[in-house]
Order: sequence, then C-alpha cells, then structure tokens
Amino acid sequence: MIPARRKDLGGFEVGRVLPWTKRRMVGPFIFFDHMGPVNFPPHVPRKTDVRPHPHIGLSTITYLYDGEIVHRDSVGFHQTIRPGEVNWMTAGSGISHSERFDSIRELGGSMHGIQAWVALPESVEETSPGFVHFDANQLPSHADRGLSIKVIAGSAYGLTSPVTTHSPLFYVHLELDAGRTTDVCGGYSERAIYVAKGSVRIEGEQYEAGQMAVLSPGTMPSITAIEPSIVMLLGGEAVGPRHIWWNFVSSSQERIEQAKADWKAGRIELPVGDDQEFIPLPEDPPLPKPEPMS
Repeated sequence: MIPARRKDLGGFEVGRVLPWTKRRMVGPFIFFDHMGPVNFPPHVPRKTDVRPHPHIGLSTITYLYDGEIVHRDSVGFHQTIRPGEVNWMTAGSGISHSERFDSIRELGGSMHGIQAWVALPESVEETSPGFVHFDANQLPSHADRGLSIKVIAGSAYGLTSPVTTHSPLFYVHLELDAGRTTDVCGGYSERAIYVAKGSVRIEGEQYEAGQMAVLSPGTMPSITAIEPSIVMLLGGEAVGPRHIWWNFVSSSQERIEQAKADWKAGRIELPVGDDQEFIPLPEDPPLPKPEPMS
C-alpha cells in the first residue's frame, strides 16, 4: 500500500503517490498526484496557477472529476479541460506548458482530479512534442447497476481508448455504488488500484481515499465499495528504470543534465500566449557538510 503524501503547491495541496521510496513506478506510470478536492473562493490568486515549466521524456495526463484547468504549451495548444475529458501531452524531446485557473478565477469553484506522468520507451524518448484532447463522450464507457467504467487510455474491460500510447498500458476510471463489486482487469504485468474517493475492500483489506494498492503479478482480486467510491486502475508493461529530477524523466542522467542546462539558458520555448513568466530551475540541494574530525 502506498499512501498519498500531502504537498503544498503554494495555493492548494496535492497527494503525491508516485514515485515512492519503495515503489518508483507501476508499469510506465512514474508520477501520480491527487489534486484536491478543494474549493477555491472567488478571485483565485495567480500564485495558485502552475506557471510555465518544462518536461522531457514523458507524457502527462490530466484528468478531472470536478473543476476546470486551462492548458497552454510551447507547441501552440490552448485547451480548457473539464471533468471526464483528457489532456494528453507528450513532451518527448522537450516542451513547456502552464496550467492555470483562468476560467474559474473570478467566481472561484471546486477542483478535484489526477495528474499522472507516463515514461516514454527509450526508442521514443526524443520524439517530437505534441498534445491531444478528447471530450468525455469520445472515451469508451460502460454503466451497469451501480458500476460505471471509463477507459482513459489503453484497453481494459473489452474497451479501447482512442488515446495513442507509446507502450502497453491502461488507465481506467471506475465509480461504484456502496456494496457494488467488480473484478480488476488483467492482461498487464504491473497493476495498481488508487482510491480517489470513498473506501473499498480488496482481498479483505480496507483501502481509504488517498491510498494505492499495488497488485502482485497475475492476481485477480475483486473491488467492493464500502461507500460510493471513485477508483482509478493503472499500470502496464515496464519500460525500464528511469531517472527523474524535477519535471524531467529520462533513461539517461546525462540527458537530464542537458535538459536542466537548456531550461536555465532559455533554450526550451515558453508556452504560446503565456510567455511572461516561468518557474526557474530549482537549485540542487547542497551537499551535506562533513562531520568534524574528533
């Protein structure tokens, strides 16, 4: 079980699930943040926005249960994402983007969702950056007696998402009424279950909102909702170990260092229409001072 660790992003908190010290990745998923739930008052301060910042070597997936976020990137895309929709951005050789609350800034509003990163296979780590958006009605779904299934990416439960992925993976949004049971989909070597809302029982153990259960290979447990619950299923095939530093992911530490130098020197373009500010490259933590000789 991996607990979400609360992180303050300067205007609201997120629950950081992956990477974790004892489990860095699940399939190609290398980063998993639970955003909110939070209710913003009117006049949402701009410090709450995620200012322009860079990525390499990964795809980001923003998925909301509630609220709106406005995306802009250096490729030129400008897209508001709403509940049940998908913003899928592939960084590849390098991209920058911002995520702002422009659409709810004046009146405020609620926000609740998941930000995940998928590491790209080595063969396409340097692919051209890109972005795609899918409306909620474009994603395959199924509802039956207290259970709804939506496949965000990959294939599961006999449904296949239109999102193009670079390696075998799956990402699924389940909603279960109290008492409803469903099986976890198989077919992938690495799988995990994340409880975004409510509480569920898996193989006799209770999991609360903010907890991720990583499954043993080949197991096929069922999920039973103790109360109305939102559950995310994720995983796929491993793409190999990855270095991760700030917003950069790569199979090569040297490539990480190059990305750091590129951002610091301004060689990664800022988002089109949002180029007046950015998040500076964080400073490396200082090395620990040596203990004095006795």
